[in-house]
Amino acid sequence: MPIEVRTHHGGVSLRQNIRSKTKVSKRYAAISSLVDKNKLYEIDEALALVRQTATTKKLKETVDLAIRLGIDPRKSDQNVRGITNLPHGTGKIKKVAVLAKGDLAKEAEAAGADFVGDEDLIKRIQEGWKGFDIMLATSDMAPQIGKVGKFLGPKTPNKRNNTVTDAIGQAVKEIKGATRVEYRAEKAGIVHLSIGKVSFSDEQLKENLIAALDAVIKAKPSSSKGRYLQSITISSTMGPGIKLEPTLASKASGH
Repeated sequence: MPIEVRTHHGGVSLRQNIRSKTKVSKRYAAISSLVDKNKLYEIDEALALVRQTATTKKLKETVDLAIRLGIDPRKSDQNVRGITNLPHGTGKIKKVAVLAKGDLAKEAEAAGADFVGDEDLIKRIQEGWKGFDIMLATSDMAPQIGKVGKFLGPKTPNKRNNTVTDAIGQAVKEIKGATRVEYRAEKAGIVHLSIGKVSFSDEQLKENLIAALDAVIKAKPSSSKGRYLQSITISSTMGPGIKLEPTLASKASGH
């Protein structure tokens, strides 16, 4: 029940409602009890728990990976980001827009791009259109990207994460096949990735997890000192976090 607190400042009465903590649902409390918060799990055991704690019926839950890194993301030379391919994809189909013209535009269309164009596509974006998940661009369109950068924000194509490329057909196929994923460390030094759906087999999820870990470990900045993998947690969309043993997980990915 809300607690009402009255204070006075300069003769004016101020009212502040302090609400009690949100109650945890019975479903979440039940599945959380299955996870030992103080234990670091091996991959196989953790994946079995993820499946066990994914109990929502209406939502096709994904399996999410969170890796806390021993980096200082404020330093430009410790900015961990990149693109990798998961062997079994994420299960998420994304809408792809491509800035291209001529033969490369035809190649993008043949590969399954949802939207392809040059000046016409730029104009749509400038008018506020945002009906896509990822935008790619060919290198000859790179000078035009500045026209839409302020509208696209983090979706702006750039060479650093290979969203500006002339291997446009391959890039589109990887994204439409949901095998290509982008990762980047956020301000807190945490990388978040989806590694598939709960409906995937344990082997598919394990292979995707190992591929994701391998990519992030290989992206370790040379200036990063000390322990790189601080913690690794997996969970279903609506389930509790399950902590992996970082050293074992690293070895499983070949490091």
